[in-house]
Amino acid sequence: MLNKKKDVLLKDDCLFCKIIKGEIPCYKIYEDENSLAFLDIAEDYYGHTLIIPKNHCTNLYDADSNQILSVMQTVQKIIKHYKQLGFEGANVLISNESCAEQCVFHLHVHVIPRKLNDGLKIFPTNNKQNFDLKSICDLLKIN
Repeated sequence: MLNKKKDVLLKDDCLFCKIIKGEIPCYKIYEDENSLAFLDIAEDYYGHTLIIPKNHCTNLYDADSNQILSVMQTVQKIIKHYKQLGFEGANVLISNESCAEQCVFHLHVHVIPRKLNDGLKIFPTNNKQNFDLKSICDLLKIN
């Protein structure tokens, strides 16, 4: 069931909607009228931050362009802020659906602040697969 809070569309059983409603506390980094940024309680990476739209959507598949724009503007604000604090870069990651390891079904962007030689490995580390890139391109191309 969806409900409204100050013109914000929220889902009653969504963890992140409960954070937006103030039912669950968070370590808030930034908030504006359309988005919220807070620390990930997984505590897996120093400064691991989540940025979410305040209007509920599951992921990029059902997000509207305004939600995507506001979230990405907040992502940019956060990574620039972290760079001013001394971080040298950031990983920005989005998972869409369970097969891509999305576990909270409210659009969220992971920001992981980075320093050179911090030892973190984020991207897949599979060995080269020698795929037929031309056939993959032919299949995936948008005409």
